[in-house]
Amino acid sequence: MSDFYGPADRAESIATIHAALDAGVTLLDTGDFYGMGHNELLLSEALRGRDRDGVQVSVKFGALRGPDGSWNGIDGRPEAIKAFAAYSLQRLGTDHIDVYRLARLDPDVPIEETIGAIAELVQAGYVRQIGLSEVGAETIRRAAAVHPISDLQIEYSLISRGIEREILPATRELGIAITAYGVLSRGLISGHWTPTRDLPAGDFRGFSPRFQDENLRRNLALVDALREVADGLGASVAQVAIAWVLGRGEDVVPLIGARRRERLDEALGAVALDLTPDAVARIEAAVPADAAAGDRYDPGQMADLDSER
Repeated sequence: MSDFYGPADRAESIATIHAALDAGVTLLDTGDFYGMGHNELLLSEALRGRDRDGVQVSVKFGALRGPDGSWNGIDGRPEAIKAFAAYSLQRLGTDHIDVYRLARLDPDVPIEETIGAIAELVQAGYVRQIGLSEVGAETIRRAAAVHPISDLQIEYSLISRGIEREILPATRELGIAITAYGVLSRGLISGHWTPTRDLPAGDFRGFSPRFQDENLRRNLALVDALREVADGLGASVAQVAIAWVLGRGEDVVPLIGARRRERLDEALGAVALDLTPDAVARIEAAVPADAAAGDRYDPGQMADLDSER
């Protein structure tokens, strides 16, 4: 609603958040670098007059940006963490953050130091739970040895299933949940994407490998196969993709990137979609593991992902 995917309508964004809360959604995820604080201010406005204790606000921090929107690395130093948290609390207009997590592993700061600093914020009452984001199994274990970890936020979808090899077994061993983002692969497997769609300058998908040329053609062929399964289930492609993630276990919570109420309504329909083992088999036959063409991010961003090492 604030960055990466073209312009958004503020009134519609707030109306969508309100509709989500009214529908029983309890988790709102943001980052202090989404629009350089814009998204936190948007959430603050949307939550005004609402039951704050009835909502879990998850915040990612640490991504450094310039005035021109450029990316300048990750800062996981303890002293920086406390400053990031202070600014987020002010922008959100709240006295606590429910889940606080470093957006990407800082290669220059041991994860133990980062988690230790957030643990001090927990002890002081400013943070309720500590989360992780896009880190691998070894880092997860090191972090959990310092303080209990609530969840790992990581991309997980029909066409991004890499966590099933090592990361998901590790989180389940340690009792850590998965907050799955990209369940529709940024719209790629929503059933609404077309190869001729024009993208505004700065849209993430304009340089995402999976949206480029031959990769896009091959990925949309997977969507066509998924659409046949969805039609047989009386559901939309997006609903089937979301329901598949919902069905991975009670410890897997999908994040929905809806910016408009119509997309939110469609996504919420996935909750009522009961996938039988036969339906799951047909879905996974249509979109096999590792069938996606192209990496999740461009080479520079892939190099920043501890989860991909």
